[in-house]
Amino acid sequence: MAQNESKRDRFVRLAEARTNKILEMMRLLGNCSSKSNYEYTDADIKKIFGTLEKELKNAKNRFLGIDTQEEKFTLR
Repeated sequence: MAQNESKRDRFVRLAEARTNKILEMMRLLGNCSSKSNYEYTDADIKKIFGTLEKELKNAKNRFLGIDTQEEKFTLR
């Protein structure tokens, strides 16, 4: 961080980098959809995307000043 970087500039820099990292990870997750390479159930899909949707809502709530609880994800 540059010493004269404003809070706004720092937010923009970090938010852009982190959002792009999340988008890339979501694209990589989409690669797991190949039935010729992977085996998964409808329950697995429901759990994965339910968790992602919940965490997206939690992140948004933090911006709105609403406390949330972090959880680890597992399919097992």
